[in-house]
Amino acid sequence: MATLRRLREVPRHLLVCEKSNFGHDKSRHRHLVETHYYNYRVSFLIPECGILSKELKDLVMGFGPYYFVKGLPLYELITHEFINTFVKKGSCYALTYNTNIDEDNTVALLPNGKLILSLDKDTYEETGLQGRPSQYSGRKTMRFSAEGSTMMSYFSGYGIQEHQPKIALSTTPDLRCPVLRSGLLGGEPEAACSAHELFDWLGAVFSHADLNNEPYNFVSTCCCPQPSSVVAQASLCSVTGFLLPERICVLLEQLCRYFDEPKLAPWVTLSVQGFADSPVSWRESEHGFQKGGEHLYNFVIFNNRDYWLQMAVGADDDCPP
Repeated sequence: MATLRRLREVPRHLLVCEKSNFGHDKSRHRHLVETHYYNYRVSFLIPECGILSKELKDLVMGFGPYYFVKGLPLYELITHEFINTFVKKGSCYALTYNTNIDEDNTVALLPNGKLILSLDKDTYEETGLQGRPSQYSGRKTMRFSAEGSTMMSYFSGYGIQEHQPKIALSTTPDLRCPVLRSGLLGGEPEAACSAHELFDWLGAVFSHADLNNEPYNFVSTCCCPQPSSVVAQASLCSVTGFLLPERICVLLEQLCRYFDEPKLAPWVTLSVQGFADSPVSWRESEHGFQKGGEHLYNFVIFNNRDYWLQMAVGADDDCPP
Protein backbone atom coordinates (compact mmCIF):
# COMPACT_ATOMS: atom_id res chain seq x y z
CA MET A 1 0.00 0.00 0.00
CA ALA A 2 2.85 2.37 0.79
CA THR A 3 4.30 1.79 -2.69
CA LEU A 4 0.90 2.45 -4.26
CA ARG A 5 0.57 5.71 -2.35
CA ARG A 6 3.99 6.84 -3.54
CA LEU A 7 3.09 6.02 -7.13
CA ARG A 8 -0.03 8.14 -6.81
CA GLU A 9 1.97 11.12 -5.59
CA VAL A 10 2.50 13.42 -8.55
CA PRO A 11 5.55 15.67 -8.16
CA ARG A 12 4.59 19.31 -7.76
CA HIS A 13 5.66 21.56 -10.62
CA LEU A 14 5.31 25.29 -10.99
CA LEU A 15 4.68 27.09 -14.28
CA VAL A 16 4.30 30.86 -14.20
CA CYS A 17 3.06 32.65 -17.33
CA GLU A 18 2.89 36.39 -17.95
CA LYS A 19 2.46 38.80 -20.85
CA SER A 20 4.27 42.05 -21.66
CA ASN A 21 5.88 44.02 -24.50
CA PHE A 22 9.58 44.52 -25.19
CA GLY A 23 8.99 48.24 -25.54
CA HIS A 24 7.46 48.70 -22.07
CA ASP A 25 9.59 50.57 -19.55
CA LYS A 26 8.82 47.98 -16.86
CA SER A 27 9.47 44.93 -19.03
CA ARG A 28 11.75 42.64 -17.05
CA HIS A 29 12.85 40.33 -19.88
CA ARG A 30 16.52 41.33 -19.72
CA HIS A 31 16.74 41.10 -15.93
CA LEU A 32 15.18 37.64 -15.95
CA VAL A 33 17.64 36.34 -18.56
CA GLU A 34 20.65 37.90 -16.83
CA THR A 35 19.81 36.37 -13.43
CA HIS A 36 19.28 32.82 -14.73
CA TYR A 37 22.96 32.06 -14.35
CA TYR A 38 23.50 28.40 -15.24
CA ASN A 39 22.22 27.59 -18.71
CA TYR A 40 22.58 24.17 -20.29
CA ARG A 41 20.64 24.53 -23.53
CA VAL A 42 19.05 27.30 -25.57
CA SER A 43 16.62 26.48 -28.39
CA PHE A 44 14.58 28.58 -30.75
CA LEU A 45 11.83 27.74 -33.20
CA ILE A 46 10.92 29.93 -36.17
CA PRO A 47 7.83 28.93 -38.18
CA GLU A 48 7.77 29.69 -41.92
CA CYS A 49 11.58 29.80 -42.05
CA GLY A 50 13.77 27.45 -44.07
CA ILE A 51 17.17 29.13 -43.75
CA LEU A 52 18.44 31.12 -40.78
CA SER A 53 19.67 34.65 -41.39
CA LYS A 54 23.41 35.38 -41.27
CA GLU A 55 22.89 37.37 -38.05
CA LEU A 56 21.28 34.44 -36.28
CA LYS A 57 23.86 31.96 -37.57
CA ASP A 58 26.69 34.19 -36.37
CA LEU A 59 25.13 34.43 -32.91
CA VAL A 60 24.65 30.68 -32.71
CA MET A 61 28.27 30.07 -33.69
CA GLY A 62 29.52 32.79 -31.34
CA PHE A 63 28.46 31.41 -27.96
CA GLY A 64 32.10 30.66 -27.26
CA PRO A 65 33.93 27.91 -25.37
CA TYR A 66 33.55 26.68 -21.84
CA TYR A 67 36.05 24.79 -19.69
CA PHE A 68 36.38 21.75 -17.44
CA VAL A 69 39.05 21.89 -14.73
CA LYS A 70 39.71 18.54 -13.04
CA GLY A 71 40.81 18.15 -9.44
CA LEU A 72 40.61 21.86 -8.67
CA PRO A 73 41.11 22.79 -4.98
CA LEU A 74 38.11 24.89 -4.03
CA TYR A 75 40.26 27.45 -2.24
CA GLU A 76 41.44 28.55 -5.71
CA LEU A 77 38.06 30.24 -6.13
CA ILE A 78 38.65 32.59 -3.20
CA THR A 79 42.25 33.62 -3.86
CA HIS A 80 42.95 37.30 -4.52
CA GLU A 81 44.55 36.41 -7.85
CA PHE A 82 41.46 34.56 -9.12
CA ILE A 83 39.10 37.29 -7.91
CA ASN A 84 41.17 40.04 -9.53
CA THR A 85 41.64 38.11 -12.79
CA PHE A 86 38.06 36.93 -13.32
CA VAL A 87 35.48 37.92 -10.73
CA LYS A 88 36.11 41.68 -10.67
CA LYS A 89 35.91 41.78 -14.46
CA GLY A 90 32.43 40.22 -14.30
CA SER A 91 30.76 37.48 -16.34
CA CYS A 92 32.62 34.59 -14.68
CA TYR A 93 30.53 31.53 -13.80
CA ALA A 94 31.58 28.23 -12.26
CA LEU A 95 29.65 25.09 -11.32
CA THR A 96 30.75 21.68 -10.04
CA TYR A 97 30.49 18.81 -12.52
CA ASN A 98 29.05 15.33 -11.98
CA THR A 99 27.51 16.11 -8.60
CA ASN A 100 23.95 15.49 -7.42
CA ILE A 101 22.77 18.49 -5.45
CA ASP A 102 20.62 16.41 -3.07
CA GLU A 103 23.43 13.96 -2.32
CA ASP A 104 26.81 15.63 -2.90
CA ASN A 105 28.57 18.83 -1.94
CA THR A 106 27.95 21.31 -4.74
CA VAL A 107 29.67 24.63 -5.39
CA ALA A 108 28.63 27.45 -7.70
CA LEU A 109 30.35 30.77 -8.34
CA LEU A 110 27.98 33.62 -9.22
CA PRO A 111 29.10 36.49 -11.46
CA ASN A 112 28.91 38.88 -8.49
CA GLY A 113 31.66 36.87 -6.77
CA LYS A 114 29.40 35.11 -4.31
CA LEU A 115 29.97 31.39 -3.74
CA ILE A 116 26.96 29.15 -3.21
CA LEU A 117 27.79 25.98 -1.29
CA SER A 118 25.29 23.16 -0.90
CA LEU A 119 26.66 21.04 1.95
CA ASP A 120 24.79 18.10 3.45
CA LYS A 121 21.55 19.31 1.80
CA ASP A 122 21.87 22.75 3.44
CA THR A 123 22.71 25.82 1.39
CA TYR A 124 25.27 28.29 2.66
CA GLU A 125 26.04 31.60 1.00
CA GLU A 126 29.49 33.13 1.28
CA THR A 127 30.82 36.36 -0.17
CA GLY A 128 34.42 37.00 -1.19
CA LEU A 129 36.93 35.67 1.33
CA GLN A 130 34.54 35.29 4.25
CA GLY A 131 34.09 31.51 4.02
CA ARG A 132 35.42 29.08 6.60
CA PRO A 133 38.64 27.46 5.26
CA SER A 134 37.38 23.92 5.98
CA GLN A 135 34.55 24.46 3.52
CA TYR A 136 37.03 24.98 0.67
CA SER A 137 39.49 22.17 1.43
CA GLY A 138 38.16 19.62 -1.09
CA ARG A 139 38.84 19.14 -4.79
CA LYS A 140 36.20 19.13 -7.50
CA THR A 141 35.85 19.01 -11.24
CA MET A 142 34.55 22.46 -12.11
CA ARG A 143 32.84 23.90 -15.18
CA PHE A 144 33.77 27.47 -16.06
CA SER A 145 32.39 29.97 -18.52
CA ALA A 146 33.57 33.55 -18.90
CA GLU A 147 33.67 36.34 -21.47
CA GLY A 148 37.11 36.98 -23.01
CA SER A 149 38.44 34.08 -20.99
CA THR A 150 42.09 33.34 -20.19
CA MET A 151 41.13 30.15 -18.36
CA MET A 152 43.50 27.91 -20.37
CA SER A 153 46.59 29.81 -19.27
CA TYR A 154 45.40 30.54 -15.74
CA PHE A 155 44.63 26.87 -14.93
CA SER A 156 47.44 25.38 -17.03
CA GLY A 157 48.77 23.60 -13.93
CA TYR A 158 45.57 21.57 -13.64
CA GLY A 159 43.76 19.21 -16.01
CA ILE A 160 41.87 21.84 -18.00
CA GLN A 161 39.92 21.09 -21.18
CA GLU A 162 38.26 23.50 -23.58
CA HIS A 163 34.87 22.51 -25.02
CA GLN A 164 32.77 24.04 -27.74
CA PRO A 165 28.96 24.12 -27.50
CA LYS A 166 27.12 21.53 -29.57
CA ILE A 167 24.88 23.01 -32.26
CA ALA A 168 21.93 21.22 -33.84
CA LEU A 169 20.09 22.76 -36.78
CA SER A 170 17.10 21.23 -38.50
CA THR A 171 14.25 22.20 -40.81
CA THR A 172 10.88 20.53 -40.32
CA PRO A 173 8.49 20.53 -43.28
CA ASP A 174 4.72 20.78 -42.89
CA LEU A 175 4.80 21.37 -39.15
CA ARG A 176 1.42 21.79 -37.49
CA CYS A 177 1.64 24.71 -35.05
CA PRO A 178 -0.81 26.09 -32.48
CA VAL A 179 -2.71 29.25 -33.34
CA LEU A 180 -1.74 31.94 -30.82
CA ARG A 181 -3.06 35.43 -30.10
CA SER A 182 -0.76 37.71 -28.12
CA GLY A 183 -3.65 39.16 -26.09
CA LEU A 184 -5.08 35.74 -25.16
CA LEU A 185 -2.59 34.26 -22.69
CA GLY A 186 -5.21 31.79 -21.45
CA GLY A 187 -6.40 30.95 -24.95
CA GLU A 188 -9.96 30.93 -26.23
CA PRO A 189 -11.99 27.97 -27.54
CA GLU A 190 -11.85 27.73 -31.34
CA ALA A 191 -9.88 31.00 -31.52
CA ALA A 192 -6.46 30.50 -29.92
CA CYS A 193 -4.43 28.04 -27.83
CA SER A 194 -3.28 28.85 -24.31
CA ALA A 195 0.26 29.44 -23.08
CA HIS A 196 0.12 26.16 -21.15
CA GLU A 197 -0.91 24.19 -24.25
CA LEU A 198 1.91 25.79 -26.22
CA PHE A 199 4.41 24.93 -23.47
CA ASP A 200 3.52 21.22 -23.60
CA TRP A 201 3.62 21.20 -27.40
CA LEU A 202 7.04 22.88 -27.48
CA GLY A 203 8.43 20.23 -25.15
CA ALA A 204 7.38 17.56 -27.62
CA VAL A 205 8.82 19.48 -30.58
CA PHE A 206 12.17 20.06 -28.91
CA SER A 207 12.28 16.38 -27.92
CA HIS A 208 11.59 15.40 -31.55
CA ALA A 209 8.58 13.38 -30.43
CA ASP A 210 5.91 12.20 -32.84
CA LEU A 211 2.89 14.49 -32.76
CA ASN A 212 0.50 12.28 -34.70
CA ASN A 213 -1.19 10.64 -31.69
CA GLU A 214 -1.39 7.32 -33.53
CA PRO A 215 -3.06 4.48 -31.60
CA TYR A 216 -0.04 2.20 -32.08
CA ASN A 217 2.44 4.74 -30.71
CA PHE A 218 3.37 3.63 -27.19
CA VAL A 219 6.03 6.32 -26.73
CA SER A 220 4.04 9.52 -27.23
CA THR A 221 0.37 10.40 -27.48
CA CYS A 222 1.14 14.09 -27.93
CA CYS A 223 -0.53 16.06 -30.67
CA CYS A 224 -0.79 19.70 -31.59
CA PRO A 225 -3.47 21.55 -29.60
CA GLN A 226 -6.39 23.12 -31.41
CA PRO A 227 -6.88 25.43 -33.18
CA SER A 228 -3.77 24.90 -35.31
CA SER A 229 -2.37 25.55 -38.75
CA VAL A 230 0.28 23.88 -40.90
CA VAL A 231 3.41 25.88 -41.79
CA ALA A 232 5.35 24.95 -44.91
CA GLN A 233 8.59 24.68 -42.94
CA ALA A 234 10.05 25.61 -39.58
CA SER A 235 13.63 26.11 -38.42
CA LEU A 236 14.68 24.60 -35.11
CA CYS A 237 18.06 25.34 -33.55
CA SER A 238 19.56 24.13 -30.25
CA VAL A 239 22.87 25.04 -28.62
CA THR A 240 24.08 22.87 -25.73
CA GLY A 241 26.98 23.60 -23.38
CA PHE A 242 27.68 26.04 -20.53
CA LEU A 243 26.02 29.14 -21.94
CA LEU A 244 26.44 32.69 -20.66
CA PRO A 245 23.29 34.75 -19.92
CA GLU A 246 24.89 37.70 -21.71
CA ARG A 247 24.98 35.74 -24.96
CA ILE A 248 21.37 34.65 -24.54
CA CYS A 249 20.36 38.31 -24.07
CA VAL A 250 21.94 39.15 -27.43
CA LEU A 251 20.14 36.23 -29.09
CA LEU A 252 16.82 37.32 -27.59
CA GLU A 253 17.34 40.86 -28.89
CA GLN A 254 18.10 39.52 -32.36
CA LEU A 255 14.91 37.43 -32.34
CA CYS A 256 12.98 40.54 -31.29
CA ARG A 257 14.32 42.26 -34.41
CA TYR A 258 13.28 39.33 -36.59
CA PHE A 259 9.98 41.07 -37.30
CA ASP A 260 11.54 44.41 -38.27
CA GLU A 261 10.84 43.30 -41.83
CA PRO A 262 7.55 41.60 -42.74
CA LYS A 263 7.55 37.86 -42.09
CA LEU A 264 5.05 35.08 -42.63
CA ALA A 265 5.60 33.78 -39.09
CA PRO A 266 3.20 35.27 -36.51
CA TRP A 267 5.53 34.35 -33.63
CA VAL A 268 8.87 32.73 -32.70
CA THR A 269 10.00 31.07 -29.48
CA LEU A 270 13.19 31.04 -27.41
CA SER A 271 13.57 28.36 -24.71
CA VAL A 272 16.37 28.09 -22.13
CA GLN A 273 17.03 25.13 -19.83
CA GLY A 274 19.14 25.28 -16.68
CA PHE A 275 21.46 22.61 -15.29
CA ALA A 276 19.62 20.09 -13.13
CA ASP A 277 22.58 20.02 -10.72
CA SER A 278 22.70 23.77 -10.18
CA PRO A 279 22.17 24.77 -6.52
CA VAL A 280 20.25 27.87 -7.64
CA SER A 281 17.62 28.59 -10.28
CA TRP A 282 17.20 32.38 -10.59
CA ARG A 283 19.46 34.75 -8.67
CA GLU A 284 20.19 32.96 -5.38
CA SER A 285 16.91 31.01 -5.10
CA GLU A 286 17.68 27.49 -3.87
CA HIS A 287 17.14 24.74 -6.42
CA GLY A 288 16.39 21.07 -5.65
CA PHE A 289 16.30 17.81 -7.54
CA GLN A 290 14.57 15.14 -5.42
CA LYS A 291 11.50 14.80 -7.67
CA GLY A 292 12.38 17.03 -10.60
CA GLY A 293 15.43 19.13 -11.38
CA GLU A 294 14.00 21.41 -14.03
CA HIS A 295 14.31 25.17 -14.05
CA LEU A 296 13.69 26.77 -17.41
CA TYR A 297 12.01 29.63 -19.20
CA ASN A 298 10.46 30.27 -22.59
CA PHE A 299 9.73 33.44 -24.55
CA VAL A 300 7.02 33.57 -27.20
CA ILE A 301 7.80 36.63 -29.32
CA PHE A 302 4.97 38.07 -31.42
CA ASN A 303 5.27 40.23 -34.51
CA ASN A 304 3.90 43.28 -32.63
CA ARG A 305 6.73 42.98 -30.01
CA ASP A 306 4.36 41.55 -27.41
CA TYR A 307 5.77 38.52 -25.64
CA TRP A 308 4.70 35.72 -23.36
CA LEU A 309 7.14 34.65 -20.66
CA GLN A 310 6.85 31.17 -19.17
CA MET A 311 8.98 30.08 -16.20
CA ALA A 312 8.99 26.56 -14.77
CA VAL A 313 10.67 24.95 -11.76
CA GLY A 314 10.48 21.53 -10.13
CA ALA A 315 9.16 20.04 -6.95
CA ASP A 316 11.49 21.58 -4.36
CA ASP A 317 11.85 25.11 -5.70
CA ASP A 318 10.21 28.35 -4.69
CA CYS A 319 7.95 30.12 -7.13
CA PRO A 320 9.91 31.63 -10.06
CA PRO A 321 10.62 35.37 -9.79
